[in-house]
Amino acid sequence: MNVIETDGLRKEFTVRVRAGALRRERRTVTAVDGVDLRVERGEMLGYIGPNGAGKSTTLKMLTGVLMPSAGHARVCGLRPVADRTRLALRIGVVFGQRSQLWWDLPLRDSFDLLRHVYRVPAAAHAARLARCRDLLDLDAFLDTPVRQLSLGQRMRGELTAALLHGPEVLFLDEPTIGLDVVSKQAVRGFLAELGRAGDITLVLTTHDLADIERLCRRLVVIDHGRVVHDGSIAELHRRYGSRRMVVAELDAALPEPPALPGAPVHRVEADGRRLVFALEAASVAEVVAGLAGLATLRDISIVEPDIEEVVARLYRSERKGPLLTPGV
Repeated sequence: MNVIETDGLRKEFTVRVRAGALRRERRTVTAVDGVDLRVERGEMLGYIGPNGAGKSTTLKMLTGVLMPSAGHARVCGLRPVADRTRLALRIGVVFGQRSQLWWDLPLRDSFDLLRHVYRVPAAAHAARLARCRDLLDLDAFLDTPVRQLSLGQRMRGELTAALLHGPEVLFLDEPTIGLDVVSKQAVRGFLAELGRAGDITLVLTTHDLADIERLCRRLVVIDHGRVVHDGSIAELHRRYGSRRMVVAELDAALPEPPALPGAPVHRVEADGRRLVFALEAASVAEVVAGLAGLATLRDISIVEPDIEEVVARLYRSERKGPLLTPGV
């Protein structure tokens, strides 16, 4: 069952641009250009793109903050703008630079106020808060005013606040931006636990692709307001020819790089003592066997494809040519 559905979702803005020394003219800018999206209940979706691609605008339309210029959207069976009040009770939202906590109150008091705002039964509120306290390690700063919390502590508080009313969908816009390593691990671990439970649908936008790799099986890439990829991360790697690499450390350099079937040399390092092979049609075992008869191996390691490099190539290709068919 789809909990999010969009058809031809479009958003245009009118901006004023300089047209001379003393004159400005109106220009229409398309931020989101015909997005069709289906998200099933319990799915964890990564929604990414370069700056200005339309990610945040899409989320604002799905949460009822912005009215679409054209197209249709349904979230939890509701129209985001027309049914905004009802929808607010069924979704949770964390926008990186906006807070739903009371700045001068202790974190505990913010959580209590939110229980009354959403009219959550005391027992259900206490159970959800206990779970968040445990998974996000909140107890050390529950009685600290929000303005005194570190960025990582506040983000853990924001996540908790977004979940206390038991939403069906959680929208996250850059939830780990600016966080230290420990805080990132805490947030990622918490979101992964939510995903394993399967009782909430998660839509995540981020520039930190490590978040996507660890949390999301499905990836939607948007550029210039249009979807240019919709599928798994593995499909993205296949689409752009990403390959695993085998790094071979040799005792001594060979006179020339070896020609191994199905595994061309990608680069040569350390004065020829380190060879990096791209696995095209050969296996790791075949590469090792091929090298064993040519040189003494000191070490061997496998390097998985770098998703950041793949997505960067996708962005560059979209700027050089026409949009590709989504999912191809």
